[in-house]
Amino acid sequence: MMIDYESAKAAFEKYVAQYDLSDNKIRLKWIHTYGVVAYAQRIAEEEKLGEEDIQLAKLIALLHDIGRFEQIRQFNSFNDNNVSHAKLASDYLFKEEHIRDFIEDNQYDEIIKKAIEQHSLYKIEEQGNKREILHIKLLRDADKLDNFRVKNTEDIETLFDISMEELSQQKITDRIYDQILCSQPIIAEERKTNIDMWASWIAFIFDLNFRSSFKCLIEMDYITKNIDRIDYQLDYTRKKMELIKKHCNRYIVWRSVTK
Repeated sequence: MMIDYESAKAAFEKYVAQYDLSDNKIRLKWIHTYGVVAYAQRIAEEEKLGEEDIQLAKLIALLHDIGRFEQIRQFNSFNDNNVSHAKLASDYLFKEEHIRDFIEDNQYDEIIKKAIEQHSLYKIEEQGNKREILHIKLLRDADKLDNFRVKNTEDIETLFDISMEELSQQKITDRIYDQILCSQPIIAEERKTNIDMWASWIAFIFDLNFRSSFKCLIEMDYITKNIDRIDYQLDYTRKKMELIKKHCNRYIVWRSVTK
């Protein structure tokens, strides 16, 4: 086995130690990293991948958000309009050649690089061999699954830099609502309010790839939990979010039993 996950984990912990884990945003991404590792392992195992690909999926998940820590240090924000965290990660690992801190063997470099660079894109580029595409899709699913956990557990102020009270008074725009009811993921630039952003995270379900991912969502009931977390003050938004919840939960059940 050319992949030593425990050694890579030790190197990752050494890297994270440079940053302030008492900062809520740093702590969130540190915890998120291991959440994605766990989901990547679960998907890989449930999809019956071989042990080498299971370990590779875990390694990619461990490294996928390594650029977030520097992004937060520089901008105190998760906003990729400031700088792409995926590019920061890719540059750190491959341009600055730190990938060897985490794995000695270079045979997996192209898979790792492509998966990290594409994990937060609106759509994957669908360029590459079958194994590369597999790991790109697997990372994207694992990342989205843990994002549902994050949105259910983290402070609103950490996620948005505004209070829950402020968030609850905002409106979902018609464009975002219509796209979700058409089962479409949301382009980031089309979001106008923070409720639009919240709803766009729900719409991650329309970009999931594996049946096991949908089964996990049913098990955790994240869609209902995420939508119900906010006490929407506007009647218009409350009704729209209820309809979104029904549509998305039906979609998840359907995708959990179909290819």
